[in-house]
Amino acid sequence: MTQTPPITAAEWEVMNVLWEHAPGTASDVAEALREKTDWSPKTVKTLLSRLVRKGVLRYRTEGNRYLYTPAIPRHRYIREESASFVERVFGGDATPALVHFVKSARLTKEEIDELRRLLAEKKERER
Repeated sequence: MTQTPPITAAEWEVMNVLWEHAPGTASDVAEALREKTDWSPKTVKTLLSRLVRKGVLRYRTEGNRYLYTPAIPRHRYIREESASFVERVFGGDATPALVHFVKSARLTKEEIDELRRLLAEKKERER
């Protein structure tokens, strides 16, 4: 599989909006980010243009508007970013990464149960 184009933290913000609510216009994205950022509509349009150039977003015209849709699904970015993080920070070893997150995260009983279930499934598949 080819690697996804790298995206900046600001581009992640834009993508998160569109992964949740696509298709969307530049105005839709700017409105969704208004309380979280102080970006002008022009800044949002610049970020959208960059993402289109990188091949991360597609667009189609509808009247005089551009409607943006992700070209790469969120799960693919999460998978690749997670692998990159584990490689850089933990030398590629997932176990210390998982131990760190489990020890430092606030987990509900339900989340702990889900982790136990996932580990049990993994153990069964590895037999």
